[in-house]
Amino acid sequence: MTNQTRCAWVSSDPLYIAYHDTEWGKPLHDEQKLFELLILEGFQSGLSWITILRKREDFREAFNQFDYQEIAQWKDEKLEECLKNPKIIRNRLKINAVKMNAQAFIKIQEKFGSFDRYIWEFVGFNPIQNHFFSHQELPSSTELSLAMSKSLKKHGFKFVGPTICYSFMQAAGLVNDHITECFCYQKN
Repeated sequence: MTNQTRCAWVSSDPLYIAYHDTEWGKPLHDEQKLFELLILEGFQSGLSWITILRKREDFREAFNQFDYQEIAQWKDEKLEECLKNPKIIRNRLKINAVKMNAQAFIKIQEKFGSFDRYIWEFVGFNPIQNHFFSHQELPSSTELSLAMSKSLKKHGFKFVGPTICYSFMQAAGLVNDHITECFCYQKN
């Protein structure tokens, strides 16, 4: 698959290629994976996505495979343990937000039946198919990601600004932002 045309943001790093080819932009409905992506997008803020991908398995280990039920019950000692973990990004605000976001995630599930139902309602339960010809056309946020950000914050989430929400929408396949020449454009 290395000779295929891909989105311009993909480097030659095999990890990046695999992420682009098998995950990015594919509609995601698994609750735990949606939680993981939302958390990782928050950690990515101010960093490159490849940094997050390279630490992804370490994040999974540190955050109990993103088991939001368990994380929501964490004691302060567990958060402090994460702050001492050199394998992950040790930002106190972001680490503390993981527990708050797990609690907010559960509240959304209780209120809407599932986080999947809540989040996909923003796009009318169908992915938005964009038709961008170049990477430069991709927005960093939209009115929809702003609305999502406001709603998530209202429900108690942290590190969910409009840019993070748009990145999440791209990653979870709520929008298909593969450029038109990318081989993944039509597959999604």
